Amino acid sequence: MPRRRRREDDHENHERWLVSYADFITLLFAFFVVMYSLSSINEGKYRILSDSLVSAFRSININETGNQIVLPPTVVAAPLPSPAIMNQTPRDSEAQARRQAQIQRMHSMADSIRRVLEPLTRSGQVSVSEGAHGITVEINASVLFSAGEAALGASALAPLRAVAQVLSGADFPVTIEGHTDDIPINTFRYPSNWELSSARASSVVRLFVEAGVAPDRLTAAGYSDQRPIADNATEEGRARNRRVTILIESMFAEPEIPAAPGRIRPDDPIRSILPASEPS
Repeated sequence: MPRRRRREDDHENHERWLVSYADFITLLFAFFVVMYSLSSINEGKYRILSDSLVSAFRSININETGNQIVLPPTVVAAPLPSPAIMNQTPRDSEAQARRQAQIQRMHSMADSIRRVLEPLTRSGQVSVSEGAHGITVEINASVLFSAGEAALGASALAPLRAVAQVLSGADFPVTIEGHTDDIPINTFRYPSNWELSSARASSVVRLFVEAGVAPDRLTAAGYSDQRPIADNATEEGRARNRRVTILIESMFAEPEIPAAPGRIRPDDPIRSILPASEPS
């Protein structure tokens, strides 16, 4: 039989690439579907399934005859402690215990100060707060001094001695700060607010020493009107700024880098201990 000739009108199909392209798109779609399913897996259920499979394969074994041998469940070892706990030395543990004890002592001291100053704290003339650096006791100057004077009034002696009795039983450093408003003062005894604020702080320091607080724990600092806590534009604000601050410094704060000998740090306050003024 004669071989049939190829018809002349047959032509080559130039659209075969669409088949490969469609296969590629289908595979790409399947890939993204799988990726999405993996990304949205429930981690809790996955862990349960994984633990169940591991436990099942550990408990079942097959011998040469094809019979299953059930093994006793495997005891999972307890997780190892963290590196921080493993690397902790007995000295670190003792330091941590001392730190916790000091924090507790600081809390107890703050409660005792609130208790002895309760009438003044209730009237708003004294505030006691705790922070990262220790205890702060803010006393309005009108409770302690007459206007423009640094001699302690008779009504201030009892509450300050009560605070001193609380402080004498501890070893925390204590800083007494004197603060004034921005109204200038120019008297023979106090040429400026710097002398007045320093003399007021020194008067409180001297009373604490007389009440039994170790002198090497005490520091007097005068800040004049440089650290206001209220607006000096009003009489109420100026009254709040005229105050004495007692700072009981915690001994568990991060140590500061000491300044080089012979140099003064920019943030170091002007500290001075001046003799208290004579009673007027």
